[in-house]
Amino acid sequence: MEGTTVRAVLSQTVAEVKLEGEPDDPSGRALRSMDDRRPRETTPVPASAFGLALAAAFVHALWNLLVARARDPEAAAAVALVTGVVVFAPVAALTWELEAEAWPYLVATSLLELLYVALLGAAYRRAELSVVYPLARGVAPVLVLAVGVAALGAATSGAQAAGVCFVGLGVLLVRGLARPADSAGVLFGLAIAASIAAYTLVDDEGIRYANAITYLELALVVPAVGYAAGIVLFKGGAALRAEVRPSSLAAGVSVFVAYALVLAALARAEPAPVAAVRETSVVIATAGAALFLRERVGPGRLAGAVLVAVGVALLGF
Repeated sequence: MEGTTVRAVLSQTVAEVKLEGEPDDPSGRALRSMDDRRPRETTPVPASAFGLALAAAFVHALWNLLVARARDPEAAAAVALVTGVVVFAPVAALTWELEAEAWPYLVATSLLELLYVALLGAAYRRAELSVVYPLARGVAPVLVLAVGVAALGAATSGAQAAGVCFVGLGVLLVRGLARPADSAGVLFGLAIAASIAAYTLVDDEGIRYANAITYLELALVVPAVGYAAGIVLFKGGAALRAEVRPSSLAAGVSVFVAYALVLAALARAEPAPVAAVRETSVVIATAGAALFLRERVGPGRLAGAVLVAVGVALLGF
């Protein structure tokens, strides 16, 4: 459900260790490697792509705020996930495209997505969104870059090195210097970042064998059913039914809408600028936490969120 920028970072990292012109996807399917489906020369970002990426940032921040604001964020996350899978099942059916080679990746990413949702729901029940969200969004692409350098031997650019520094400084400010944030929020943010990085690395390979919408739908079926079943088992059906409300339903639809908006933006522009605009969700969500969740977001934490967003944007270049 995440990973626009981490996929951009991964695509950039893989490109650094490839021979020039080596195909990344022999099947030639659409919506695969971001490096192969359009020329490499720099082109101006169309206003439509900018608007779509910015809309995706707002929608992504929105569904996180809706889940965090719920009385029971864990049950709300379960309802949201089931809603999204059910509502977009017809879309996946109409655009269905899947090869058998995708299944091992779908199994792996489904388990990682389940872990991600469980961590997210638990985090929003116990910690502040203005701590969890920036850490999760900021550290994930750094982890992907680190894997690329360690496993693939890829070189890093000056922009990426600067990006890591910005993210690191931003994380320190989000955590707080004089009055550190609750350690639970920091630990959850880091754990969520690790899960995002893990399923992104899996998806970067698996998406070669399926249409993007088909892949997302199948990847979320197991987490939706499994997480909802877990809520019923540990909290009872009443807890789940109590969160069947407009906010949870809207959050579920927003998960897929944010993804579709990013795909639409990527069809019109290069991944790096799209990912850079998309990461404004870090600032949007942090400001939203202060406005709608009444979290104490001081100048330091807000500045940290801005630095994280800038750092993550640089990682894509």
